[in-house]
Amino acid sequence: MGAVSHLTLIIVLLAVSSSVVHSCPPSDRAALLAFKSALREPYLGIFNTWTGSDCCRNWYGVSCDPETHQVADINLRGESEDPIFQRAHRTGFMTGYISPAICKLTRLSSLTIADWKGITGEIPRCVTRLPFLRIIDLIGNQLSGTIPADIGRLHRLTVLNVADNSISGTIPGSLGNLSSLMHLDLRNNKLSGPIPRNFGNLNMLSRALLSGNRLSGLIPSSISTIYRLADLDLSLNQLSGYIPASLGKMAVLATLNLDSNKLSGIVPTSLFSSMIGNLNLSKNSLEGGIPDVFGPRSYFTVLDLSYNNLKGPIPKSISRASYIGHLDLSHNHLCGKIPAGSPFDHLEASSFTYNDCLCGKPLKAC
Repeated sequence: MGAVSHLTLIIVLLAVSSSVVHSCPPSDRAALLAFKSALREPYLGIFNTWTGSDCCRNWYGVSCDPETHQVADINLRGESEDPIFQRAHRTGFMTGYISPAICKLTRLSSLTIADWKGITGEIPRCVTRLPFLRIIDLIGNQLSGTIPADIGRLHRLTVLNVADNSISGTIPGSLGNLSSLMHLDLRNNKLSGPIPRNFGNLNMLSRALLSGNRLSGLIPSSISTIYRLADLDLSLNQLSGYIPASLGKMAVLATLNLDSNKLSGIVPTSLFSSMIGNLNLSKNSLEGGIPDVFGPRSYFTVLDLSYNNLKGPIPKSISRASYIGHLDLSHNHLCGKIPAGSPFDHLEASSFTYNDCLCGKPLKAC
């Protein structure tokens, strides 16, 4: 063999070995193809790009760790601004199930399979054995079964979003071990049973959205120890007992939705001089009067106390609130004259109807 041809062979071998080193491992490619085989996406053809030996290059929704070249992210969204969707003039639709083959992707950090509307089956139990997983986003499918009991093993998990599915069973107690969790969205499923008592251990949590389920029992007072929690939505459940007064002493809680439950007792005064600006306590069985504790710190974009058993007058101190955008006190047992001035001068009669004996603008004169 001549020197030139020998050099050419070396260059070719180096190029081949380099491409092998910098492409995804065959085991990752095989796992992705097994994952793909369990799904059917008939309209957009996103899986048509899943060809060739290197799943790190131009496979739609797949990205790899730049150093190890192992698959790090699966990001498949059925509602997207991507040109594939714009060309098809439609949102995505996919059927099938999420194959446990994804658990062979040992460096997986992000698993997003969202808003495909037709994906059924369960969340693969084995995802709890993926130690690098930071994001699970499976919103907007038809998943059933339960949340894996040992979900708490995922100590790096920051996002758990399984909203808008048909997931049943209880919220696992191990959820309280997710010390990195920042965003929890379990809305609109079929979850039942109590909110775990150790929920307050989620000390990095900023949003907890649990509405539209069948949760029962008490609101754990431990929630008020979550310093970063800004948005708490427990509405449309079957929660009972009192509203913990400590919720009104939380540092950054801005939205508190507890509407459409079976809560009873009085409305804690702390809720009206707190950081909460969106407060919805409607459609419960709350009793007593509206606390007369409003002041300059009271700033509400929404204050909804409708459909309860509140009695007595509307407190005059409401006029001292710095702002109240939407106020609804209808369907209670309130009585007396509606105070004049702000915020009452811009409210409709529907904010006050179906009470025992309220009068004054915007209702009939006293």
